[in-house]
Amino acid sequence: MVEGADLERLCGVTHRGFESLPLSHIYYYLHYNHNYFYNYKGYKLASGFFALLDDIAVLMDDVAVTSKVAAEKTAGILGDDLAVVADQASGFKASRELPVLWAIAKGSFINKFIILPIAFLLTAFLPQIIIPILMFGGVYLAYEGVEKIYEYFFHKSDPQRAETLKAMSQEEILAEEQVKVKSAIITDFILSIEIVILALSTVATQTLPVQIVVVSFIAILATIGVYGIVALIVRMDDFGYKLITLGEKKEHKTTIKIGKMLVAALPKVIRSLAVIGTIAMVLVAGGIFLHNIHELHNMFHSIPAIISELLIGLWVGVIAVIVMKIFAEIKSLLA
Repeated sequence: MVEGADLERLCGVTHRGFESLPLSHIYYYLHYNHNYFYNYKGYKLASGFFALLDDIAVLMDDVAVTSKVAAEKTAGILGDDLAVVADQASGFKASRELPVLWAIAKGSFINKFIILPIAFLLTAFLPQIIIPILMFGGVYLAYEGVEKIYEYFFHKSDPQRAETLKAMSQEEILAEEQVKVKSAIITDFILSIEIVILALSTVATQTLPVQIVVVSFIAILATIGVYGIVALIVRMDDFGYKLITLGEKKEHKTTIKIGKMLVAALPKVIRSLAVIGTIAMVLVAGGIFLHNIHELHNMFHSIPAIISELLIGLWVGVIAVIVMKIFAEIKSLLA
């Protein structure tokens, strides 16, 4: 390293001061011999400023690299999150789709603001409690997924249930909407925990500032990206109708065909996302148990991961549904 008198001659520093030096020379001198520079009156603040710039540059470089890695690692769970959110944000009146989605998105942001500081504290002081929290969330996701399957097969054509839905008042419809929104926010909370934990695992060896910036960036990006895409999906038919209207005005057959295709595709997309979202919840739940219980990992080692996760998720979900049904029966008998 160049230092002492050689460094002074290289940078042009003498007892006469720095007034005539180029900025790059001053920075070079500060970077390699900042302690000597403190002896010059009036330049201590400048030295601190350049040191701060250097620290920020290093931090941003670490953040950029680790953010890319974290985004790649959480891409799979984000895909599952998208399918689950799209499923839970559908099934409402067209006029209520965006308000409901906005309510769930606000709940998701609140979830992130709750989870992030707790996750950083737990990672620093109680890392052993993170896995049990994840597993508890996995049970909930498995229960939600298997319950949807149960409802589909055993209440699909229940005439009494259909009659009840028809007889509901506007207030009752809004109350049921709030229940669905609450359920969606709870599901988002579980998925958000896993996203944050996965992102944290990619920056475990980094400094605390890098961890905070990277994980917060991934969490916010996930929320904006997922709910933005879902908003586009649920309003796809509106865009289709506008294309049809535009095509009719300009007598453009291709535009009309595209518009009709979008309108006709929306119900199929929603039904597909309902199936994908249910499977995604079961897979995410199974993955949580598979990757955090060594005995299960060893037992299913020779089976493809997606099959293992599906089987474990279904198994946990069935047990959870049976327990909840028994609990509901006992509660009704005691009432």
